[in-house]
Amino acid sequence: MTALDPRDAEVTPPTDDGGALPDRRGVLGKEHRALSLGIVSVVVLVAFEATAVGTAMPVAARELHGIELYAFAFSGYFTTSLFAMVLSGQWADRDGPLRPLATGISAFGAGLLMSGTAGTMWLFIIGRAVQGLGGGLLIVALYVVVSRAYSERLRPAIMAAFAASWVIPSVVGPLAAGTVTEHLGWRWVFIGIPALVVFPLALALPAIRRMASGPADPGAPPQPFDRRRIRLALGISLGAGLLQYAGQDLNWFSLVPAAAGAALLVPAALGLLPKGTYRAVRGLPSVVLLRGIAAGSFIAAESFVPLMLVTQRGLSPTMAGLSLAVGGATWTLGSYVQSRPRVEPYRERLMALGMVLVAAAIATAPSVLIAWVPVWVVGVAWGVGCFGMGMVIASTSVLLLKLSAPGEAGANSAALQISDGLSNVLLLATGGAAFAALGGGAVGAAHVASGASGSHPWAFAAVFLPMAGVALVGAWVGTRLRTR
Repeated sequence: MTALDPRDAEVTPPTDDGGALPDRRGVLGKEHRALSLGIVSVVVLVAFEATAVGTAMPVAARELHGIELYAFAFSGYFTTSLFAMVLSGQWADRDGPLRPLATGISAFGAGLLMSGTAGTMWLFIIGRAVQGLGGGLLIVALYVVVSRAYSERLRPAIMAAFAASWVIPSVVGPLAAGTVTEHLGWRWVFIGIPALVVFPLALALPAIRRMASGPADPGAPPQPFDRRRIRLALGISLGAGLLQYAGQDLNWFSLVPAAAGAALLVPAALGLLPKGTYRAVRGLPSVVLLRGIAAGSFIAAESFVPLMLVTQRGLSPTMAGLSLAVGGATWTLGSYVQSRPRVEPYRERLMALGMVLVAAAIATAPSVLIAWVPVWVVGVAWGVGCFGMGMVIASTSVLLLKLSAPGEAGANSAALQISDGLSNVLLLATGGAAFAALGGGAVGAAHVASGASGSHPWAFAAVFLPMAGVALVGAWVGTRLRTR
């Protein structure tokens, strides 16, 4: 299942590892240098956008008189990206990753320009939706590029490079966006980022055309798009959108869109994910399930860390954010560890250990609700958790490509991203509901502004402790990644 079919001899050099390009010199060797730099630049662009745009978003919503629509600027991106992931998987398997990647980068930049020039909040949200289409197309296409152009031995290294690409943007992005927003205006954050598209396009696309273009099997007749999967993709996108819409206004009337969203989302998710995913069947289904468990539990918990530190321990928002800064470096370190050839025979054990570290970090974080526990405990714990996440997230990508046939890399990569995104939404919604049910809603702006201690520690514990339990389930799933 790990062998990749040879490409057309006119456009692809001879291969030495089941169809992937020669890897004697590594990901920065002569054969891969332009491609590696190009696709890593694409990831840097996505990372910079994610960190910079989030900083400018509150100012944009205020100036466009759309604070009440603020959440839709995020959910619009997520909803369209789910559909685009499925479309990109089929497109890349059918015609190669070049076209979906180029289209994705173009749509990503066009959406930023639309939002940056919007005169109303709804036009801003439409721009974010276009951007989501681009993001979904390009992220899955990148996985197919890795599957085709890199041998199995090199894939852990390029995945580690993807993780490292987030370190600098996570530090520089908010700082740069805040400075631009303050001195030039929020629009320049959105309008300026598309200029960064030129370098990745110029560097990556020619290399992809040379090394990973065309269908997986050039000799086979072209396969039509699977209309059933396209319909399921529409269902999962609409379902997720309705659930997010219902979550913005918790009242009895919101049960109608919530029920409709669940009715669309559940069967669509079951149809798009590998059979047996929710039963943790050994092999590929467990890999896809583990990705969702890891991403969802960690992100759901991390979302409440700054709020907990500000309202319960009196930290400033800046200091609360800095307490998590070490996580970017340890995440990269974890990705580096999994990329070492010596750990390859122990990859599954490494992933199970990583989930144990994630569970321990999430369970440790609420200890700062006890007054005598120093706040730096959260920073240390989150550094450990990010180290575990670095090992797990990169390894799920490596294993997915290892277990995917050449013509299935796109569809399976889309399933991996869908599991990631859906888990984020569902576990965030679950954690938010538990937080609100135990009085978390009373932790208001006055607490944040004054740094006063809140009085609802159990609301935070109700988020972290269940998520730690979910992460422990992930450790068990990590024992089911190898097929017997």
